[in-house]
Amino acid sequence: MITTLHPMLNVAIKAARAAGAIINRAALDVESVRISQKQVNDFVTEVDQASEEVIIDTLLTAYPDHGILAEESGTTHGNPNSDHVWCIDPLDGTTNFIHGFPFYCVSIALISHGKIEQAVVYDPTRNDLFTATKGRGAFVNDRRLRVSKRIRLNECLVSTGFPFRPGDDFQTYLQMMSEVMQKTAGIRRPGAAALDLAYVAAGYTDAFFETGLHPWDMAAGALLVTEAGGLIGNFTGESKFLDHKECLAGNPKVYAQLVPMLQKFSKFASTAEKTSVRPSVLTLHADKDNNRAV
Repeated sequence: MITTLHPMLNVAIKAARAAGAIINRAALDVESVRISQKQVNDFVTEVDQASEEVIIDTLLTAYPDHGILAEESGTTHGNPNSDHVWCIDPLDGTTNFIHGFPFYCVSIALISHGKIEQAVVYDPTRNDLFTATKGRGAFVNDRRLRVSKRIRLNECLVSTGFPFRPGDDFQTYLQMMSEVMQKTAGIRRPGAAALDLAYVAAGYTDAFFETGLHPWDMAAGALLVTEAGGLIGNFTGESKFLDHKECLAGNPKVYAQLVPMLQKFSKFASTAEKTSVRPSVLTLHADKDNNRAV
């Protein structure tokens, strides 16, 4: 059980639940929701915007000197020079939401002095609240989270996200998916990266990988994973991955097996790594039990 929540986490929870209420009301009549298109297959709705507005208002009312990095409004709110920046995805899984497919969430993270300190991922359809404070563990609805204990790749369930934007490298992704698919028990594509990462933290899946992601897709989920004893980085295993647009997460044993498989597809791999895979893993040292990939 969580005993005392960090005050900043409490504010983030309040913001996430307020956004979730807006999303749930809109979901009752999703066909009446106004939708616009940012680019091909990339949608934004009035619900995204209303959700983001209530989140920003809640956060800046409590912390007016903090900065904001939000999917829909960027850095136009808050203090752009602050050492404390809230990283917000008001509705991760918009395409799912538009279709009534019940897998989407609100994602809020606080990055202080370059490190993720607080995280909330809220699934309004199930009323599942995933939370983490750096160094204090990860939880869902007050239950402590731990990543899965599976070590054999052929027993593992791995989630991913398919490329969908113009210019995405579909052929390379198909090669990655082919390698992973043939060595695991199954691949799933739920469609909301923040919730995918929360599911890795909860042990519902054993690993997750995706390209084309932004910081607001990953920040909250990243802290959930590491506080639940998992590892997260880019495809070469580098821990400073938030701006790399590629993400791999998993329990330590599975992560260690996936890095050698995926690193040759990374934009950040050396020439040697791209031509011959070597088993080296760098890790994000954020979990309090000091798990290591071996």
